[in-house]
Amino acid sequence: MKSALHAEWTKLRTVPGTGWLLLVVVVLTVGLSWLATSAVHFQAREPQDQVKISLVGVQAGQAVVAVLGVLIITGEYSSGMIRSTLAAIPRRWPMLAAKATVLTGMVLLAGTVAVLGSLMLARLTLPSNGFTANNGFTVLSLTDPQTLRATAGSILYLALIGLLSLGMATLIRDTAVAVGVVLGLLYLFPILIQVVGDPDWKRRLEQIAPTNAGLGIQSTVDLQSLAISPWMGMGVLAAWATTAMVAAAVMLRWRDA
Repeated sequence: MKSALHAEWTKLRTVPGTGWLLLVVVVLTVGLSWLATSAVHFQAREPQDQVKISLVGVQAGQAVVAVLGVLIITGEYSSGMIRSTLAAIPRRWPMLAAKATVLTGMVLLAGTVAVLGSLMLARLTLPSNGFTANNGFTVLSLTDPQTLRATAGSILYLALIGLLSLGMATLIRDTAVAVGVVLGLLYLFPILIQVVGDPDWKRRLEQIAPTNAGLGIQSTVDLQSLAISPWMGMGVLAAWATTAMVAAAVMLRWRDA
């Protein structure tokens, strides 16, 4: 396993695209979060979740994480390098585990920078838009348990999206198709939920959709209105990622390279 980790780390850190994608995750997440916090203003008659607003950029950054998770494995299939990888590491599950470990580490690092950067800018921006103590808001701080939960959960969310993408890409092997499937789960699924007329079915779908359930971790206001509790929702996303990775390990074991 140690040699597999070293090999995967060497491959990923020497590919120029990896660093650029991680940078885009940070820039896109922080940039869109800052735009959201700059545009929103306090409205007395509407419940406003300043923490969730501050982290809205995660919904865009996840797309880049998904692409990175897909490319880590499909890039080797498209170039034929997968044969060399499996020749060097005949046991296939350690190779997949090494890719998952390295991917998770990189996404956790980029996600931490992105999420903390978003909160820092929000802390500076929101008070000037009416989110002040006089209006019932406190300054964003990680000492607040709700804010800390949303912050840590958002970072974990991005890591799980990376694992989900890696698992799906290992099953599909084709870059374009894998990216399409993962982005469909992340963005089309929530759109389809909105057109469901039956409120019971809509709530059930929100409870199993990876994005809807997972991003509930960012909510700090009006939690009773959520279709599923924040940590339960994170568990749903973890189940998606785990299922994809287990299925990928099984198929990788039995299919030819």
